[in-house]
Amino acid sequence: MATAVYVLCAVASTACAVLLLRAHRRAPASLLLWSFGCFALLALNNVLLVVDLEVVPDTDLSALRAGSALAGLLLLLGGLIVDATGGQRRR
Repeated sequence: MATAVYVLCAVASTACAVLLLRAHRRAPASLLLWSFGCFALLALNNVLLVVDLEVVPDTDLSALRAGSALAGLLLLLGGLIVDATGGQRRR
């Protein structure tokens, strides 16, 4: 049962990433692109979770999982900061 939930989470985050990319192609907005990157990395995190717990249970992939989740969230945070400041750097 847990595997089904993990797979559904991976499918949902992948679907979100695809929809965000399609929306960015229709109406280019930087925040859509940042959000796509975040959800793509979160989808990778969910896929790594399934692989870690079900495919190769003897191998510890927790560092890769945590790294992909952290990278995705930092990417979105960076995108929010860039969008809020108008993409300008302080001098």
